[in-house]
Amino acid sequence: MRKRWRSIAAVTAACTLSLALGCAGLLGDNKAREASQEVPQSFGALATASGPSVAVQQQWDSFFADPDLRALIETALKNNQQLNIQLQEIIIAQNSAARLRGDYLPRLEAGVGAGVEKPGEHTAEGVAHRLHNLPRPLGDFRFGFAASWETDIWSSLRNARKAAVLQYEASIEEQHFLVTEIVAELANSYYDLVALDIQIEILDRNIELQKNALEVVKLKKLAARDTELGVQRFQAEVQKNQGRRFALEQQRIIVENRVNFLVGRFPQPVARNTRTFEAARPDIVAAGLPSDLLDNRPDVKAAELRLEASKLDTRSAKAKFYPSLRLDAGIGFESFNLQHLVDPRSLAFNLAGGLVAPLLNRAAIKADYRSANARQVQAVFDYERSILQAYTDVYNQLTAISNLRQRYDQLASQVETLHAAIEVSKVLYQSAHVDYYEVLMIVRDSLEAEMDLIEAKKDQMQAVVSIYQALGGGWRQSQ
Repeated sequence: MRKRWRSIAAVTAACTLSLALGCAGLLGDNKAREASQEVPQSFGALATASGPSVAVQQQWDSFFADPDLRALIETALKNNQQLNIQLQEIIIAQNSAARLRGDYLPRLEAGVGAGVEKPGEHTAEGVAHRLHNLPRPLGDFRFGFAASWETDIWSSLRNARKAAVLQYEASIEEQHFLVTEIVAELANSYYDLVALDIQIEILDRNIELQKNALEVVKLKKLAARDTELGVQRFQAEVQKNQGRRFALEQQRIIVENRVNFLVGRFPQPVARNTRTFEAARPDIVAAGLPSDLLDNRPDVKAAELRLEASKLDTRSAKAKFYPSLRLDAGIGFESFNLQHLVDPRSLAFNLAGGLVAPLLNRAAIKADYRSANARQVQAVFDYERSILQAYTDVYNQLTAISNLRQRYDQLASQVETLHAAIEVSKVLYQSAHVDYYEVLMIVRDSLEAEMDLIEAKKDQMQAVVSIYQALGGGWRQSQ
């Protein structure tokens, strides 16, 4: 008997060795590799400041100075449906890790059972019952404990559980990244809304000025100092701007409802303060080093965790090629008579062990292993892509901040010059040194420059929000 078990064990070991050596051949050219973490040494001359990026470590409720915006963000983090959906994903991932923990621990079960049996008179079992004068029907009463243990000698179950824990941690990082996206989108929408408020105010003010100018042109026409053409041109300009105001008003409604949607509520007025926006000055955010993105960006950290989880899943799938050892044991009392059930002579137990290795039906195991390897390759590319995306985001926003600052300065000078030109044109028009068309063009240019200036200011504020998000900030909040 011992020789037979030794020969079986030897054959099993030989098969296992051949399976292990053949695993590499299953993958072909689709073999996994280590992910590259190389990034450029710096963001080049585009960096607005050197040194570590402290803004990214700053909590969002400290980063944003506008109290109305902070109140909106705080409400969104409580009520936003997408965030609450992601929270459930975290709970699901946590429960998956907890469930896998029990797979590699011994199982212990308690059981109680009862039954009756009456074999046929003309069967071997029936004859034996009659010879031993056993009761008919024969009772069967039992209770006891049963234990089983998949020994997990190749750490397949433990690796699966570690992978589930990493997936749980990655889901937390994904929630952090979602918070950064929602905070940034909400801040950008808020600046859109406030900028539209100011632009509508500017448009209303210019419409009133143009109406006053229209009345002046009408009076000059009555005095035979101007023509009907001048009246019609000024009238058309007023009508054009009134129509433009309706378009801006509709755009403001859409943006306001986008803010409400992000906050998780139905359309309603959004509290905001245009004076806070006008007084705000875009902060200079230090970009730090590109390597900081690996630690600060939640999406990069999530991709790294999922990459580590995929490696463990591949090891777990590979371990299924090897033999598994299972131990089973049971102890309890069993008797056909209830009076003898707790008698020491009714004590029964069993102990068994089995070593099983797959030999022929390996198609499913091969497919699972190749799929696990492919998912690991995917995770490598996803991690490298997340690093590339993070660097590109920061690079683009640094470019935007530099160009928008220069654009804003130029527009501010243009607005100042045009305001002075309007005052000069009024005097010259009254003294008939210029005609109505020149006055109209100067007023029109001044309006467009003012609208562009507010747009540039909004773009500056949004660029600061975007660089804050690109560097991995926005999900931290002071307790």
